[in-house]
Amino acid sequence: MRIVFMGTPDFAVPTLAALHEAGHTLVAVYTQPPRRAGRGKKLQPSPVQRAAEIRHIPVFSPASLKSAEAQAEFASHEADVAVVAAYGLILPQAVLDAPRHGCLNVHASLLPHWRGAAPIQRSILAGDTVTGVTIMQMEAGLDTGPMLATARTPVEDKTAGELTEELAEIGAQLMVGTLEDLAMLHAVPQDDAEASYAPKIDKAEAKIDWTASAEAIERQVRAFAPFPGAWFELDGERIKVLKAQVIAREGKRGTTLDDQITIACGNAALRPVRIQRAGKPAMDTEAFLRGKPVPAGVVVG
Repeated sequence: MRIVFMGTPDFAVPTLAALHEAGHTLVAVYTQPPRRAGRGKKLQPSPVQRAAEIRHIPVFSPASLKSAEAQAEFASHEADVAVVAAYGLILPQAVLDAPRHGCLNVHASLLPHWRGAAPIQRSILAGDTVTGVTIMQMEAGLDTGPMLATARTPVEDKTAGELTEELAEIGAQLMVGTLEDLAMLHAVPQDDAEASYAPKIDKAEAKIDWTASAEAIERQVRAFAPFPGAWFELDGERIKVLKAQVIAREGKRGTTLDDQITIACGNAALRPVRIQRAGKPAMDTEAFLRGKPVPAGVVVG
């Protein structure tokens, strides 16, 4: 097939690679423009752009697809299908209609659950036991299009980072299989009554509220690891928690119960296992405590 691929972050790279390895003709890759990042604030191409350039695929980075010129350029690729994975820009109807088989999206949830920008994080926060990937025929609504294929995986104790990597690989293989069977597949409409939404993560959500249950905070830690990182303050210093365990102990909320930074919550307690200090690499809490002992009775923020 002649494919236009549209994606930006690391999540999208396995799908791009799988389509290339499957022998499809990738006529163009669309990705968001380079962003300034790092200490020098230099322009950095997206992970998808780097992956496309390695494979010598033409890259397009329009700031928007709303103009007639951008839409005409997109149509000029004469694609059989567009494959979209976390592209990050809204596709106007003219773009959705341009490929012969329309635009197919790799969405990291079991639709209609968790439509929107942050399905993986929202699924972990909600305590879902199972999540997955849906291949959807795109339409004008937000992740509302009919579904062509799904694949499931248990959430277990995975972080958002770990689950993102797993779902990216699952989605890549699911998309390859979907394109192979496209002529035989029948799209299934979503049940809007079952829909839930996954709005973009606000950094303010990452601050730990010790009045919440330890189970909820542990999910928060996993949902925000590695980014933006659930955090609390200790002696005025922000500490990110990248991994934690629930401890069956009670005490005054927001207070350490022992010398292992076991912190009392609204219900039970939370013990950080892996943390990160501002500007420092991640470390095990045990190593942190060797340099900075924290006794019982310390109030954290």
